Amino acid sequence: MDTVTFPFRPAAPEPDPIPESDPDLLIDFRDVAVVRSGKTLVGPVSWQVELDERWVIIGPNGAGKTTLMRLAAGELYPTTGEAFVLNEKLGRVELRELTTRIGMAGPGLLDRIPDDELVRDVVVSAGYSVLGRWREQYDDVDRERALESLESMGAEHLADRVFGTLSEGERKRVVIARALMTDPEMLLLDEPAAGLDLGGREELVARLSDLAKDADAPAIVLITHHVEEIPEGFTHALLLSEGGVVAMGLLPEVVTSRNLSMAFRQQITLTKSGARFFARRSRRAGGHRRA
Repeated sequence: MDTVTFPFRPAAPEPDPIPESDPDLLIDFRDVAVVRSGKTLVGPVSWQVELDERWVIIGPNGAGKTTLMRLAAGELYPTTGEAFVLNEKLGRVELRELTTRIGMAGPGLLDRIPDDELVRDVVVSAGYSVLGRWREQYDDVDRERALESLESMGAEHLADRVFGTLSEGERKRVVIARALMTDPEMLLLDEPAAGLDLGGREELVARLSDLAKDADAPAIVLITHHVEEIPEGFTHALLLSEGGVVAMGLLPEVVTSRNLSMAFRQQITLTKSGARFFARRSRRAGGHRRA
């Protein structure tokens, strides 16, 4: 009987080992860029956030702030580079594995909350990652945690109100309380003070300052256009312009007149009052004079 010889098939190559990230880094971006239709939205950026840090991302419209935030939330994958979030490499982890570990509050969430929802239900339903309570069952521990989250934002008195009756400032604080409900490892805040009047902004900034100073609070990343919205207690800043990094590092070293002028492409004068920043456009000598 003839012997049939099968062609030799070499063993399949072993997959490349998954690079590791430092366990103390909640965000570890390595030369990350996001490109759409040939346009670079942000990057390349190398950025790391540690467990106890509070970061503000600041820059003009179109700077890439929200794109970077979506990467940090695991909602977007980088076109190039490597992105680790909570020690998981994006592209090799299921999004649902990250969502309960990250608290997210932004304008998109506000528009999706039913107006007739009770505030306490808006918060407690974060435990199931749903909007609009239906048939989920919650125990006393969940309800107590929801009230604690509201209290941290100075909104516990709103628990029995209907969401649609709240002011804009109250709504923003309730949404942040919802983001804190699951005791996340990282809190991402996308322009939390946008659209607020002076009183609402200052109330929110004060609450975020208390949160930033709390040693048990999660790491925080906050997006804003305005230095006046940076709460006391924040430690680091990332300044973007046209998708690129202008400066990054400790807050006092990044938020300067020179760096802001470069990012916003006009002469900016920065002043401080206590731990708060204030900025205005510098008036040129002889400007606005009558002929």
